[in-house]
Parts: sequence; structure tokens; C-alpha cells
Amino acid sequence: MKKLRLTKDEHIRLESGFKEWLAVTGYAVSTVNSLPANIREFFHWLEQENMAINDLTPAEVLRYFIYLKERPRQRKTGALSNNYLLKHLQAIKRLSDYLRNTDQESFDADIVITGDKRKIPEILSREEIKQLYEATEDSPMGLRDRAMLAVYYGCGLRRNEGISLDTGDILTDKNLLYVRNGKNYKERYVPMTAEVKEDIESYLLYGRPFLVKEEYEEAFFLTERGERPEGQSLHIRLKQLAEKAEIDKVSGLHKLRHTIATHLLESGMSLENIALFLGHESLESTQIYTHILNNDL
Repeated sequence: MKKLRLTKDEHIRLESGFKEWLAVTGYAVSTVNSLPANIREFFHWLEQENMAINDLTPAEVLRYFIYLKERPRQRKTGALSNNYLLKHLQAIKRLSDYLRNTDQESFDADIVITGDKRKIPEILSREEIKQLYEATEDSPMGLRDRAMLAVYYGCGLRRNEGISLDTGDILTDKNLLYVRNGKNYKERYVPMTAEVKEDIESYLLYGRPFLVKEEYEEAFFLTERGERPEGQSLHIRLKQLAEKAEIDKVSGLHKLRHTIATHLLESGMSLENIALFLGHESLESTQIYTHILNNDL
């Protein structure tokens, strides 16, 4: 939908402002790039219908989704998937938030899309997590691998939250990990179990000192060159561990976050506490783990 041409200056300005707002408020790069493309199609439809933002009612928004459900796909045959429609709904709801938060004319996007729900994230078993740990080595990078598992599985951090960690964020005296750069710039403290604390301290004492090249370097995770790693490098390292452990369903660091959330729910932790642990703003995001556990999606 990036090829759709907008003719109204207002829509061009809003699309640009929306993308900038998403970036400034801390959304993931993939979201910053994808949601404005969905909004472009929405604006294009408004122009075809000769409508303005202040004309929108929930009924008109619903009419747009009826249009989406009926229009053909661009590259394949058949109707648009429900996941595609849900992505559009997310984009439109965020657009209404953007307009409201920047004191512009907004609209109500409180509609519900029925049908198949989003795909259940596949998780790792406790035995597979154990196998990942057993695949690590007793070397500086091996200790970093265990710290990586501790941060992303043991503490359930998002990829960028872990990358942004500094050594000063590791509060071992309080058994806490301080997340400074969470989603939407939200801060939180994450508790560390004794096992997580041990793996993190081992890396700090016996692994990181062999990787650090500059005394002033504050990054918790370091590459072999002594630099803060990019998310992709940790992703590749996790895939290598998974291959060594002969586990073929590790698609990324977020898999560890899904896994710990489901394991905590399985152990009896309440949804409210899991939401706090993960840094979710609402229980809606956390409830997916009840579906994983019950396999009822």
C-alpha cells in the first residue's frame, strides 16, 4: 500500500506526523515503518469517499473494514486475512491516539473484528530451556550466553530493553534489574531469581572483564570487540545455541519472553503480576498467554 498516492496535504502531513510520533513515543522500528503504510490506505479510502477526519464515526470506520474484507489481496488470490485486518485496526487506533495526544481532531475507533484470532506464539518447554543453558560454554562469550538467557528468559525483557542495559542497571544487592528504556519509554524494575542473579554476576565477574576494551564502557552486553551489540547479533547467537541444543523452534529473542510468561502463568502467577513483570500497559496483551496455556485460541 506504500504505492498509493495521497492528494490531500492534510493526509500527507498526518501520515508524516504519525510516523514521527510513533518513533518518539518508543514504538519498535518495525511498527514505525508498518503502521503508517496501513494509515496511507485508510487516508486513500477517505479521499475516494470524499471524507475528512472530522466526518468519522464508529459506523464509518466499520464501513472501511467492510471495504477491506471485500477488496482482493494485492499479491495473492482470496480475501485479506484476519491478521491483516487486525493490523489495520491497530494502526487506526494508534492514529486516533496520536491525534488525541497532539490536540488534533480525533475519532472513535472502538470496533471489534470477529473471526480467527492471532496465531498462538509457539513456546519452549522447560526441558528445552534447560538444553539451551547446557549448550553454553565456560568462556567469556559462553558466560555472556548464560547472561543473555537470564535476561531474556529469566527476566522476560524485550530485545531492545536487553540491548539497552547498562552495568548500573543490574541491582544485584536488591535482586532487581532496572529497565530504563522500556516500550513507550516506560521504566520498571524486574525481580531476579537466585539462578538469574548467579548467571548475571558470573558474567559480570568472569566474562565481561575479558570483553571490555574501554574503561568508560557502560553497556552490560558486549561483543568480542567490546561494543554494545545490536539485537541481530544476539538473535544469531541464540540461534547458534538452539542449533547446538538441536532445538528447531527458536525464531528470536522474543520467543524467550513468550516462554517465561507462559511458564509463570503455568506456575500460578496472576495475570496482573505477569503484566507488571513484562511491562504491559494493559491485561489485553497479557491474556494471549492464557490462550497458549489452554490452547483455546
